[in-house]
Amino acid sequence: MAQQLTIQHPVEIEGIGLHTAVRSRLRLVPAPADTGIVFRRVDLDNFEIPARVENVARVSYATSLMKQGVLISTTEHLLAALYCFGIDNIYVELDALELPILDGSSKPFIDLLANAGTRRLRRQRRYIHVVKPLEFSDGDRRIGIYPADEFRIHCFVDYHHPAAGPQEIEMSVNRESFSRELAPARTFTFVKELLALQKMGLIRGGSLANAIVMDDTTILNGPLRFPDEFGRHKALDLIGDLALIGRPLQARIEAHKAGHALHTQLVTRLLQDRSLWIETTAESIQTPASDRASASVPAEPALPAD
Repeated sequence: MAQQLTIQHPVEIEGIGLHTAVRSRLRLVPAPADTGIVFRRVDLDNFEIPARVENVARVSYATSLMKQGVLISTTEHLLAALYCFGIDNIYVELDALELPILDGSSKPFIDLLANAGTRRLRRQRRYIHVVKPLEFSDGDRRIGIYPADEFRIHCFVDYHHPAAGPQEIEMSVNRESFSRELAPARTFTFVKELLALQKMGLIRGGSLANAIVMDDTTILNGPLRFPDEFGRHKALDLIGDLALIGRPLQARIEAHKAGHALHTQLVTRLLQDRSLWIETTAESIQTPASDRASASVPAEPALPAD
């Protein structure tokens, strides 16, 4: 896609927050070129928080954004849908601090975007093309990003559970593959963790309707949507956190037992080191990688926003 996209018309959905149990209404509104993804707290005079990694507030069981003390929580499922649907510019209006969890997956957001339609804008889309690898670890958890001519992920998880053993997802990600293979995968939890999470003030809105729940041996609310639904949901979360880069990626990402903390650290470290990537446009994607790595993107003439 050469041009930036926004949605064709506003759409909205409502539901309760996974962690707060507060009911909220979420409304997606078209935005002009070069806006990016911007959250608006309509209950706080339309206070805006861009979906960028510098605004990440905390990553404990969800990715939350904060600016000047104003919080937006549990953003990753929507961000993954927006990223893979190719939406570059949008206002996300919310009347509470947490996005609705809906069924625990990104599918309701994909359906919402399909209803909204898309509109091309008179600006070129710019990509982050990784030209050098970056990798790091934390104990047995590790993550890396490597040069590639597409957006590709490899995600491994292992929960040492009879119903959720080692699972590995590797795929090229685009709108169609995400919508079919990852978006329906739901978040999950273990019964043994519920009390501790509730004492932390988390998952107050969790239920069998919006999460897969497991005891020591079985799944309490099957059937699963995929045999490896846990791995697929972790891949979904990874993509949502990568959306905080603010540009579509041309790279291969490998995540081994990683979570929100490692995901967002990867985004921060990548953006801080300009030797690791270059900006490209759709036209330059066809250029050999060796030529792109030594070339700079020419200045783009100013165009009026649609």
